[in-house]
Amino acid sequence: MGRTLQNTMINLGLQNACDEAIYQLGLDMEELEEIEEDAGLGNGGLGRLAACFLDSMATLGLAAYGYGIRYEYGIFNQKIRDGWQVEEADDWLRHGNPWEKARPEYMLPVHFYGRVEQSAAGTKWVDTQVVLALPYDTPVPGYMNNTVNTMRLWSARAPNDFNLRDFNVGDYIQAVLDRNLAENISRVLYPNDNFFEGKELRLKQEYFVVAATLQDIIRRFKASKFGSTESVRTVFDSFPDQVAIQLNDTHPAMAIPELMRIFVDIEKLPWNKAWDITKRTFAYTNHTVLPEALERWPVDLVEKLLPRHLQIIYEINQRHLDRIASLFPNDVDRLRRMSLIEEGGTKRINMAHLCIVGSHAVNGVAKIHSEIVKTQVFKDFAALEPEKFQNKTNGITPRRWLLLCNPGLAELIAEKIGEDYVRDLSQLTKLHEFVDDDLFIREVAKVKQENKVKFALYLEKEYKVKINPSSMFDVHVKRIHEYKRQLMNCLHVITMYNRIRRDPAKLFVPRTVIIGGKAAPGYHMAKMIIKLINAVAQVVNNDPVVGSKLKVIFLENYRVSLAEKVIPATDLSEQISTAGTEASGTGNMKFMLNGALTIGTMDGANVEMAEEAGEENMFIFGMRVEDVTELDREGYNAQEYYDRLPELKQAIDQIRSGFFSPEEPDLFKDVVNMLFHHDRFKVFADYDAYVKCQEKVSELYLNSKAWTKMVIKNIAAAGKFSSDRTIKEYARDIWHVEPSDLKIPPPNEPRDAGEDKTPNGTAA
Repeated sequence: MGRTLQNTMINLGLQNACDEAIYQLGLDMEELEEIEEDAGLGNGGLGRLAACFLDSMATLGLAAYGYGIRYEYGIFNQKIRDGWQVEEADDWLRHGNPWEKARPEYMLPVHFYGRVEQSAAGTKWVDTQVVLALPYDTPVPGYMNNTVNTMRLWSARAPNDFNLRDFNVGDYIQAVLDRNLAENISRVLYPNDNFFEGKELRLKQEYFVVAATLQDIIRRFKASKFGSTESVRTVFDSFPDQVAIQLNDTHPAMAIPELMRIFVDIEKLPWNKAWDITKRTFAYTNHTVLPEALERWPVDLVEKLLPRHLQIIYEINQRHLDRIASLFPNDVDRLRRMSLIEEGGTKRINMAHLCIVGSHAVNGVAKIHSEIVKTQVFKDFAALEPEKFQNKTNGITPRRWLLLCNPGLAELIAEKIGEDYVRDLSQLTKLHEFVDDDLFIREVAKVKQENKVKFALYLEKEYKVKINPSSMFDVHVKRIHEYKRQLMNCLHVITMYNRIRRDPAKLFVPRTVIIGGKAAPGYHMAKMIIKLINAVAQVVNNDPVVGSKLKVIFLENYRVSLAEKVIPATDLSEQISTAGTEASGTGNMKFMLNGALTIGTMDGANVEMAEEAGEENMFIFGMRVEDVTELDREGYNAQEYYDRLPELKQAIDQIRSGFFSPEEPDLFKDVVNMLFHHDRFKVFADYDAYVKCQEKVSELYLNSKAWTKMVIKNIAAAGKFSSDRTIKEYARDIWHVEPSDLKIPPPNEPRDAGEDKTPNGTAA
């Protein structure tokens, strides 16, 4: 979520009033804002997407709740020591959190372990261990519409009789200390992005948020006029018409068997009725196609932790496979491919298959990704129910990612096209009229230059590094992962360095290359990539021949509040994943909206950005998905590229020989070995096209006016990538609710004053 103060002031229309009041107290608002800790309760794009979605849902007047875990420790703080990443605990609650309100009156029990008892009365899950879920509510204000939604985060608490009700007579002290075991569930965020680690505590976290949330939803449903009770038994027929639950990846997939357990075991609904309601309630968003990221929980772990849920999953699977067997008789391989249970070695539950079978809608997060989902990853399921599969291209909130982080640009745009674009970003197309307006061109360039100077000052103050604000700011910020190919950027940096040294007198467009992002603590290769970037920076930044022509900065502890500083100052945005690996990306959209040009592959939302802005207004290079597939078919041979490209050979030889690590010459042998022998992401295959494309970038940067014209064309084409547009599509195509851009009356006005503004029948 990042910081909340400035976002709240903007959405409430109070920023100027607050700035003025604080100024009159002799204080500086910006200084105050810097004191707030980031709430870093997610890993990367998926978590930040949820935050943008909450902002858009409130702005569109949807009655929506965001549910999650109130981690005591969020994503780790990254320190760089001697070029290596070192993790520190993110004690973000140390000074308290003024935005949250604990709601102990809504505390709920969550059960674990135990056993299943069959009887005439039905199935019972008994002898469980209980953990209490304590909700904390954070307000989510819409933009200038007097709507405030709720983000409800659950914290784990041990019940007061924890470890004391059983034969624990002797050790009272130990029993109280053991309360930590239960409360550890919400202690810390698992720091993996795009990687599945099948740990018991992680499964506990996933079930914990799901069980608490579903009880909360059902309590709210029963309290509403819809959950009409007939002879104490609730009628759940209208449940899917009143409740829509969106599964953000497979992490909350246990919600499907949990809702079935509630309906069948507790509410005593017949299976088929329960299953129909469940399917109509859930929809699933897939966020990645990388096989190592797909959740596959061992059956024996689920059996130990959630025995009843395993039975329900088996029953879902049996009925699912019976249906397929009747449609495709004797096709055993299809049954194996489509089963929720993977046999062979340890039996595992494929959570994505569970989500697809248990949802009425499945979507990818960019056109190209949704196609890959349909035609490759889940093609058997798409063949069975093509109407279930959709696309919902991701977006970003223009409130945080333009108004808040780039007020200079936001104001410049408002002067030209009015202020309405903030709620309707498609209006940015009106900027096309000003592409040839010399004054506007100069003003856009001036705002960018001011942002660059400001960021350069920040870097000097915080990290004691001096950079040249007139150089091109070439920025690559995102989680460190092989598929995102920070290594390819690094090879380009080495290539530029070698070119400067080969011919120091030759004209060179000065660059500051900024690379930042966190590596999962257990991801060895990602940590080696960080060390390599820092080792290269050490050599490049201290070579007198290079001077101020080329500087390399590794941006420590990349997070939302740092993104808000670096993105508005960026000239060139690096979006260089291997085609077919980045589901969407959202950083790409933030840079586009903030006046950077993009160098990128035809991957994720880059494809749609090129569609909107015109491919000639982006720096597109490298293999397309078809080329990657073709190269896989014939076999990727890295050596071939090394032999053919002298500059690539030189760069690799320098890394291998210890040119960048003289004190430990074979420090990077693992990296070089990977690049030659098991590089799934084909860095060498795109290297040449990348370097040539970068030459075009430098050439255009020399012509400031032509560069800025292209920038304006990009901003004018960024309207599609508002999360408001994304949420409208979810609302209409999946949730079946109507967004309303009507302002509800403020709480100080009498209620009837706004009666005529309220449309009929939109209560949801």
